[in-house]
Amino acid sequence: MSRIRNAALLGVIALPIVIGGAAIERQSTRDGAHVFDQVLSLVSDRFVDTLQQNQLFEKAARGLVQQLNDPYSELFSPAQLKRFSTVATGKYGGIGMQIEQQEGAIVVVRVFDHTPAEQAGVADGDHIVGIDTASTRGWTSQQVSDVLVGTIGTKVNVKFGRPGIAQPIEHSFTRAEIHVPAVPYSLMLDNKIAYVPLQTFSENSASELRASVHRLLSEGAKGIVLDLRTDPGGILDQGLDVADLFLKDGQTIASVRTRTGPPQVFTTHGGQHIPDVPLVVLVDGYSASASEIVTGALQDHDRALVVGTTSFGKGLVQTVFPLEDGWAMKLTTGKWYTPSGRSIQKNRKRIDPDDAAGATPSEEAAPDSLEQDSVKKHRPAYKSDAGRTVYGGGGVTPDVIVPEDTASTAEQEFAKAIAPKFPVYRGVLYSYAFELKDHVAKNFTVTPQWRDELYKRLVAAKVLTDRKQYDVATQLVDRSLSQQVARLAFGDSTAFRRTIPDDPQLRKALEILHKGQTQKDLFSIARADATPAH
Repeated sequence: MSRIRNAALLGVIALPIVIGGAAIERQSTRDGAHVFDQVLSLVSDRFVDTLQQNQLFEKAARGLVQQLNDPYSELFSPAQLKRFSTVATGKYGGIGMQIEQQEGAIVVVRVFDHTPAEQAGVADGDHIVGIDTASTRGWTSQQVSDVLVGTIGTKVNVKFGRPGIAQPIEHSFTRAEIHVPAVPYSLMLDNKIAYVPLQTFSENSASELRASVHRLLSEGAKGIVLDLRTDPGGILDQGLDVADLFLKDGQTIASVRTRTGPPQVFTTHGGQHIPDVPLVVLVDGYSASASEIVTGALQDHDRALVVGTTSFGKGLVQTVFPLEDGWAMKLTTGKWYTPSGRSIQKNRKRIDPDDAAGATPSEEAAPDSLEQDSVKKHRPAYKSDAGRTVYGGGGVTPDVIVPEDTASTAEQEFAKAIAPKFPVYRGVLYSYAFELKDHVAKNFTVTPQWRDELYKRLVAAKVLTDRKQYDVATQLVDRSLSQQVARLAFGDSTAFRRTIPDDPQLRKALEILHKGQTQKDLFSIARADATPAH
């Protein structure tokens, strides 16, 4: 009887505590709103500089988003939304050029195929000196881009300066829909290995990848290297569609969990579009988001051998919400998981402003991509369909870890020396390579005379003064010059072929593919390579 009475008493006593808690919460909410009103009023009335009402509200909104401490949530103005959409979709209204700021000039560094710029004969190396009636002197590349990009079907007049031609070249363009390729090129390497780099997940990534792989398979490819290194991701649906190309019907690709509702599970739906030829996926510390969705799914289902270094670790999903007057908000709304249940999100420490006076949230940490067994054992382990161990807790860990070649101490010192003037260095390198491009064969080599001339130009541009420092970085200089000349003279694919000897990750992938006939063979070879000799 006493226990019942005590329980009843406890219930009565607890009731005002609960009610009091709710009252405190309501009071806290009122206090917070009151403080916000007071701050807004003081800034509006007393701040030294006059701010318009719309500016106050925008700053307040941006401050709220910033205080979420989430690097992926952003408030977009109409202009910012336009840029974001261009990157996300890979399409925009323009004339079809990639531009870069070099030595105070805006230089065309790439002309896209089948665009108004190509049809007008715009060439790599042309300088943009005027747009409509305005001179571009002193403009940034972003300012030029903002003016060139516009509504499809509208006109824009552009003046170009071209080396060797005294008078500016004028063109009137009609803006068209420009498509930036997700697969810039694809080619057949030795032993019938198809190499396909995917540089982003934009609206046409899956269709471009499918077309490239099918073309190479029709030419006799017996293995595939899908290169997702430095691919930052993009549209989630495209990540799902790319995974769908390689997986069988009904297999799970990923799941997304949010604050509300059950997990959303994504499965393959179109059947396997690319047959079971041996597949290697290359990743590094800058492969993120949709790249990791694809890699995680193919690894969990034993459809690909993953080679390289641990991926970035972005396991968060963002949703873009349209707002009034052309504004929008990109907000993190969920976490995604691989088919085996792995979270790829890597926890990156941030400084809490409340923990350190005057501190602000830090930038995201650089990816830590090299993992030995001592590191792996602290990460949660999962199993693939075939029972292979795969790791969660921060990025996709490759089945075969191959670090990139490390620059020598001399090369690192040279890189540090030119870093403050790197845009000028790049401009001098580009302009000299542009002069050389019409005088080389495909098998050219960098000569001492080229190296001497480049040094003279760098000295004249006040980038360098120390010849000894330049000479000890010969290999780095030669690689840079070789790459730039080859790309300008023969295109991206030829330039890429020249990088293979200096690419240990790709060389390892090719070595394994040369030895194996099936996907199962690749896993066995990788396992044997990882087993220490006795």
